[in-house]
Amino acid sequence: MNATADELAGVVDLFGGLTRPELERALSEAAFRADGQSVDESALEAAIDDALESFALVEYERRVDDERQSLLVAGPTAFPSVPDHAEDVPHILDIDRRRLDRDALGERVYEQFVDATETAVDADDDDRTRHLLDVSYDVEAWAPVDLASERDQLEASLE
Repeated sequence: MNATADELAGVVDLFGGLTRPELERALSEAAFRADGQSVDESALEAAIDDALESFALVEYERRVDDERQSLLVAGPTAFPSVPDHAEDVPHILDIDRRRLDRDALGERVYEQFVDATETAVDADDDDRTRHLLDVSYDVEAWAPVDLASERDQLEASLE
């Protein structure tokens, strides 16, 4: 089973957020329900990394019982869609829906966007810069952040 970025976002959105191992388990359950298919772990890791880079997924750290937990959450560019046979996964995994601090999540996405902007500008990567310009509007609509100065920086690097 190969999942798109939007399908990964759809699965994590069923729960509010999932750790990487939980996401892998959820997709494995869905794949098994779909005629006994399996998940290619290296392809899944690559798909997660691509989804993170495109902001379809974002990483969010929270504290649970004095421990840090890193969750993957549906991001600002995602159009979450649940893959076939995954709709019952929440009942199978028995994981309660996670509640997220939207302000903290917005701050984290802001930090990730600033880092991505600096990397693209430093690398003189015009394609990534153009992509980030588009993403900046999605991020602002998704979280209470202002990316005007980052947009100015991206636009200046394209001139």
